[in-house]
Formats: sequence, structure tokens, C-alpha cells
Amino acid sequence: MELLCVRTGWPARTLRSSLALTQAASKLWVPNTDFEVAANWSQNRTPCEGGAVEFPADKMLSVLVRESHAVSDLLLPLDGELVLASGAGFGISDAGSHWGCGAGNPAVFRDPDRFSWYDPHLWRPGDEAPGLFSVDAERVPCRHDDVVFPPSASFRVGLGPGAGPVRVRSISALGRTFTSDEDLAAFLASRAGRLGFHGPGVLSVGPEDCADPSGCVCGNAEAQPRICAALLQPLGGRCPQAACHGALRPQGQCCDLCGAVVLLTHGPSFDLERYRARILSTFLGLPQYQGLQVAVSKVPRSPRLREADTEIQVVLAEMGPETGGAGRLARALLADVAEHGEALGVLAATMRESGAHVGVGSAAGLAGGVAASLLLALLVLLVALPLLRRAGRLRWRRREEEVPAGAPLGFHNPVFDVAASKEPVRGREGGPGPSRAGTRRPTPLDPVTPQQPRPRLLSGTPKAATGSTSHSYFVNPLFAGAEAEA
Repeated sequence: MELLCVRTGWPARTLRSSLALTQAASKLWVPNTDFEVAANWSQNRTPCEGGAVEFPADKMLSVLVRESHAVSDLLLPLDGELVLASGAGFGISDAGSHWGCGAGNPAVFRDPDRFSWYDPHLWRPGDEAPGLFSVDAERVPCRHDDVVFPPSASFRVGLGPGAGPVRVRSISALGRTFTSDEDLAAFLASRAGRLGFHGPGVLSVGPEDCADPSGCVCGNAEAQPRICAALLQPLGGRCPQAACHGALRPQGQCCDLCGAVVLLTHGPSFDLERYRARILSTFLGLPQYQGLQVAVSKVPRSPRLREADTEIQVVLAEMGPETGGAGRLARALLADVAEHGEALGVLAATMRESGAHVGVGSAAGLAGGVAASLLLALLVLLVALPLLRRAGRLRWRRREEEVPAGAPLGFHNPVFDVAASKEPVRGREGGPGPSRAGTRRPTPLDPVTPQQPRPRLLSGTPKAATGSTSHSYFVNPLFAGAEAEA
């Protein structure tokens, strides 16, 4: 992990005389409970013609029906409603009239209570530009956001128990916009509100505009454990392994990521929206930074640092297998701060960078380890050989050196004894020769095998080659005849 720091001079003396209100961000609720959405059914398809339809009997829900459907059976919930759009309705049809419908396999509407307010997968930013993203805690509506539910769709949201109430700037649902707690409480107590929202959590609104051009803290730090639990529920509650060494976990992120993090100490003239637009237009569009995504937001500063209460966090995430682009962009942002920090309202900047890709690092580490081992073995060999020879434990002679008289010439091998080779060898026809103890005479019942001529040992003592200094030898019976003829 690499850490860099850049400090600039103090911002310009002339500050803005008036602070313009920043436009509130909006978060859109994605899922719905419409009849024609395939994901709402157990078989991941809408009921077919002539099929049986079953809704959960013990769940409250509101379902919008946009088209006409013919069913064989229709089991409704004990407390709920079917909202029929213009031209929509239900008709009775014989069971199994459609080839894809099977008798006894009804289409079951999935649990409508599975959608949680804290699940980041279920929200979409209203105006996020390409190349930008939000950390996990900020994907859920922040306290200064406008929340919009689909005006022409049915929905159901679970407000699970939390450490504190969920507070946002405004809520738009069923054609109405709520900006005060009184109006929102009256709506939640109505039948339409109880069908759309459920759970013990508390939902409140307040027209709190973010009046600081440098941005406002999201305010979801207290709810982040619930956000991460909902995010990781499909993965068994565990984060996937990051594909790089020294992965980073920025503030508001549930799991580690590969890339870089730049932290800016800002002054009163810093403008968050202007700086975000500068990153998009000046840097992110360059070819060398393709495949990167950027998240820019204000976060609480570490309590150990007392210079300021907040700082600007710039997260550069590498989405592809290649690494290094986030680090280059982070260093480019630090160089930009060093040159234009006073005009941007940035007082200082630091960066952290993740390491190399896991595959690249493993291969390089393996190759480096093998090379280091070979080099170490070679050095040990070069050092040990002279020491052993000097200590007398390792000796060798050249072939040209004379062997001292009386020096041992090895060991006596009776198999190749020269004296024994002088005695004649008895052939299969009989003749003189030493008898062998324990040798059995063949009987008529023994199998007859073709007799191969036995090699004969060379009689006499072989002579050593002329000029040879070796004093030990043996007779090879396989080549004795050839040597005798020569």
C-alpha cells in the first residue's frame, strides 16, 4: 500500500458572499409487486393461460394488474388488494389449456416482505453520470435525499428495526410528496400506507437542505451494519475475496476493493459538485483511465485528526482485471491539487493505493522464489567446496597421478577372480570341473527347453592395456570370446 501526501497554500482570501443551495440527490426505489413482473413469481415467469394462481394467505400486499388473464384457480390473500388498470381483469379457463401449464403446479406469488429499505441493490440514483458510483452506505437514501417510489406501480418496503429512525428529505409515493412528519405519519397509518410499508422501523422526513457547497455527510454510518448485512445476504454474509494484494476499504464500503483512495482536506471555498465534474471532464475520459469508476463524497474525518471535522473522499475503483490505473489517476489528482489546489479550495491531499493483481503477484512471487533458491544454492556450493577441500574431507586425484606402492586397490571380488578364470569350465556334455552342491539332475518329467551355448570365460590372465596405470580389472564373460579372437 502506497501513501502520498500533498499540501497547498491557504485558499484565496476572497470567499463567496452567499452560499447557493446544492440540489438534493434523489434515490429511486426499483422493485415492485406488479402482476406482470416475472421475478415476482416462484417459477420466474408470469402465470400462463389456464394456470392456477396463488397469493400468500398471511401477507398484506397490493398488486397492480395491467392486462387481462385467464386462470383456472385464483387464491387471494386474507388482507390485500388487486388494483386493476384500465382494460385489466381475470377470466376463468380450463386447467391445462396452455401447453406450458401443468396440473397441480400453481404459480405462487413470492413473499412481498422480502424487500428491505436497507438493501443497496433495491435503490437507483436519479441522476448519476456514467463513470460515477456511490459507496455502499450511500447507495441507500441519505438524510438529505429525495426518495421516489414508482408512481405507476405497486410496491412494498420493509422497515426493519434499526438503531435510529430513517430520516430523509422527502418521500414521493402514490402521486403524493411528503415533506413533514405529520403528513407522512397520517399516510403510513392509512390502508394504502400499511400495504406499502411494514415493519417496526420509524420513517421520518424533514426539509433539511444541504446548504454547504462542499457537500454534506450522508448520515448512514449508524445504519451501515444493517446495510452491509442486507447487501451480503445473497453471499452468505461474507465478502468476496478481492482480486488484489493490500485491498482497501473506504468509509461507507462494506467489502474491500482494488484501486486507490484520495482524501482531500478542503477549505470553505471548495465546491463538491464542481470538483466531481472536473474529475469527469479532465481525467476520467482519458484512454489510460478507462475501466475506472469514481465516488466523491464528504465523510467524517478520523477523530485522531483535529484539523477539521470532515474531509472529501475520492474512491477510484478498478472494475476490470488490469490494475495500476487507479494509482496513476490518484497521483494525477495529487499533482492537480499541487498546481491548482488554491483555486479548487483544497488545502492538502493524501492517497492510498492497493497492490498488484493476485494472479500477477503470485506468478511473480513464485518466479522470484525459485530464482532466489537457485542463487542461494549456487552460493553455498561455491563457498562449501573450497572449505571441505582445505579441511581434507574432500579429495580427488587426476588420472595421470601414480598410485603409491602398497596402496589399496579396492576390494577382492570372488566372482571375477583371475585365478578362478584359469580353470576350465565344464560344458553341458560333461568334463572336468568343480561340482556344485545342491544341483538336481534333470528328470524325464522336466520340460525340455532349447539349449543355448554358454559363454566361455577367457582362460588365462588378461593383460592390461599398454600405457594404462590402472591396477584393477575384471573379465566380462560376454565379451571374453571376442577379446580372445582379437
